Formats: sequence, C-alpha cells, structure tokens
Amino acid sequence: MTRPLTLHPDRLLPADPDTRAIARALYREVASLPIISPHGHTDPEWFATDAPFGNAAELLLHPDHYVFRMLYSQGVSLDALGIGNPEADPRESWRLFASRYHLFRGTPSRMWLDWVFSAAFGLEVQLSAETSDRYYDHITAALATDAFRPRALFERYNIEVIATTESPLDDLRHHKAIRQSGWRGRVITAYRPDPVVDPEFEGFRDNLRTLSDMTGEDCFAWQGYLAAHRKRRAFFASMGATSTDHGHPSSLTADLSPGEAEALFRKVSAGDAATPGDAELFRAQMLTEMAGMSVEDGLVMQIHPGSFRNHNPWLFAHYGRDKGADIPMRTGYVKELRPLLARYGNDPRLSLIVFTLDETSYARELAPLAGHYPALKLGPAWWFHDSPEGMRRFREQVTETAGFYNGVGFNDDTRAFLSIPARHDVARRIDCGFLARLVAENRMEEWEAAELAADLSCHLAKKAYKL
Repeated sequence: MTRPLTLHPDRLLPADPDTRAIARALYREVASLPIISPHGHTDPEWFATDAPFGNAAELLLHPDHYVFRMLYSQGVSLDALGIGNPEADPRESWRLFASRYHLFRGTPSRMWLDWVFSAAFGLEVQLSAETSDRYYDHITAALATDAFRPRALFERYNIEVIATTESPLDDLRHHKAIRQSGWRGRVITAYRPDPVVDPEFEGFRDNLRTLSDMTGEDCFAWQGYLAAHRKRRAFFASMGATSTDHGHPSSLTADLSPGEAEALFRKVSAGDAATPGDAELFRAQMLTEMAGMSVEDGLVMQIHPGSFRNHNPWLFAHYGRDKGADIPMRTGYVKELRPLLARYGNDPRLSLIVFTLDETSYARELAPLAGHYPALKLGPAWWFHDSPEGMRRFREQVTETAGFYNGVGFNDDTRAFLSIPARHDVARRIDCGFLARLVAENRMEEWEAAELAADLSCHLAKKAYKL
C-alpha cells in the first residue's frame, strides 16, 4: 500500500501555538538566505566536470554513510548496496534500501531524505518496497536533465560557497578546472593534513615521501617537514582555502621545545620504533604547530576530535575509510587544549574552531573555554548530533556561558550533495524555535531574535571562516 509523502510547513517548530507563531515568522525571514557550507566533503569533481549523476543510488545511497551504516547494522551487505562494488545492479541496491526505509523512522536521515524526495524531486508518495521502482525511475530520469547537473543544483539551492576537504597530497586538479571553466559558483578547498600528521595513518612514511616530492623539501627532516606544510598551505590558500581541518582521535595538544619536537619527529618518521604514545604526542604537537602556522598565514583552524575511526577492522580491511564504522569517544578539552591555548589562545590572529562528539563536554568544558579565549569558537552540533535534538541540546548547554557569537552558525559536513539544503533547513527551523522560546519567555526582543536567526543561518559562518 502506498502512503502520501508530505512536508508539513511547521515541521520542527515548537508545539505551543504562540511560540510556534513567533518561530514561523522568524523562519520566514531566513528560509531563503544563501547557504554557506564552509566545511564538507562533497566531491569537487562533480563541479569540475558538471557531469550528470548516473542514477538514484549513485547520488543518494552510495555517498551517504548515514544511510548505509543503518542498513549494514540490519544485516545488509555493503556489496549488495553497491558500496565499493561496481558490479552491483544499482536498481537492486535501491530496492534493498527502499524495502528497509522504515528503519530510518525518527532519524535525521529520514528527515533529510524526505525533504530531498519531496522538495527536490516532487515525489508525493513515501518510499517503500512498493514504490521503489517508481522512485528509481523518476529520480534517475530527472538526473539526466540539465536542471539536475551539479552546477545547476548548486545555483538552484542558492549555495554561496562550498568548501570541500583535501589532503596535502592532493594536486587540487578539480579546483583548478573549476576556476578555468569560467563558472561563477564558489567551490573552495580546505587543508586536511591527517595523512602526513598522524603516524598511525596507513602509509604514513610513503605519504612523507610523496610530500617531499611535491614540495622539494626533505620531509624526513623536521625543518624540511614544517617547510613542506607551509608550502602546501600556501598553495591551498592560493586555490581559495580559508581553513584547515584536523580529525585527530583526541583534542590533546602539546608545546614541546624545538629539540624535543625534532627528536620526536625522528622517532615517528623512522617507522617501527614509535609507540602509540609517541604517535599521540606527535599529533598533539602538530596541532600546536598548525596553530602557529595559522597565526602566520591566517587560515582558520578546525579541530574535529573524538572519533574512533575504522572501529570495525573487517569492514576497514574490505572497504576502506569512511564507511560508517566510526564511533564517538569520551573527549576532554580543558587540560588537553591548554598547551595550545597558553601559546596562542590570546592571539587575535588565530581563529580556532573546536567541535565535539562528546556532548557531556558542552557546558562543563567547551562553553567556558569559548566564553573566555579570544581565539576559540565552537563548531555546531556535529555528526552524530547533527539532528533536531542534538541541536537543541547544544543550544541549551552552551548559550548561557558562551552566548551565540562565540559560535560559528551551522555547517553541514556532508558527502551527500542534496542533503546540504535539507540539513540547513533543519538547522534554521531548530534555531528559530529556540529563539522563539526566548522571545515567548520575555528573555529577548523579537527584533533581536530576527537578527540572531539571520546570523545563525548565514552571517556567523561567513565571518568565522573568512568568507
């Protein structure tokens, strides 16, 4: 039996009628503001070639680890979904997804996908086993039209800028092609040095050799290694980058003496002699080194810590990174960030944005830190907490201490292109609901809430990421 697919105009707004009316008025003013996507993982090749997406599975299933993570947890093989398996029939993969769409009830993925199905593709019935082929044919046919090419979608959803994320070992050829094409869409990169900063990253020594070849520096010597980073950062900045990004297991920082840092680098770059403790200390030292480089070159620094990457060894061995087996961990910030902040936290030239997957740190550690240090800002509710309840918990726990303006608005941090407008719509609705409650409780004037709604939707991200 098919059931209707509807997007209620007041979805996610407060239940109380008076508060909902305030939220509705606030949302109306920000709903069509430009989308600022200052940190994400969309593929720059999409915008470089502007080639049409092949089919529904290629666009909406394969890049979205939120989706195939849930399906894998219910016993569906990634091979059958076409993840890392080009031999899989995309229609059959879509049927597997459609027949299990009920698994996503109550999840943010369900909200984002329903928005895409209804608002982007005009579908009016829910996805299910019965409607699977109808969905697949309708979406795939739409993707063959010019209106659904990557650049057209970028413009349709009023995206002002997207930052992708690349390794120092990337030659940024797709970003060069975008520039040379004459297209006016703004797609920039961000510097993600994990493969040449983390001694436990697979192929670390080979990556150092490649970095040496790319920069002409000896990346097995401490000063040459640092010089290579400065060269690559400058190149990324020349290609539009305004930020760096660091996905370390923890937020630990260190401030070793030059001699200690050099000795540690010799140990971790030599290979087998380094211990896990050495690797953690080196990552900690490199966060402080990168903060110093940001003071020099002005790139905004982001730290995304606290994920146990590739927790499932079998999955990692068979399918590689970023396949949904990353798990949040307890993460501290007060002691861990102190070496970096003691060195650079009072320097107005540093802009440091810190994220967390550990919600217990919001009110206890992160809000007080951001409410004090001039260099430090808080990233929004991230990854597992990029959800209505996660966003509400974030606002409730950090606002009283850090306020709104020690945050950076919203960013979507996604690989799934069409989830970008869907996620921003959710964030704007949740923020308008939160602000409406403050107005209804006579804690804020409505005109102040209107200014804040626009800042949270758009302006804070532009300012924080120097866009």
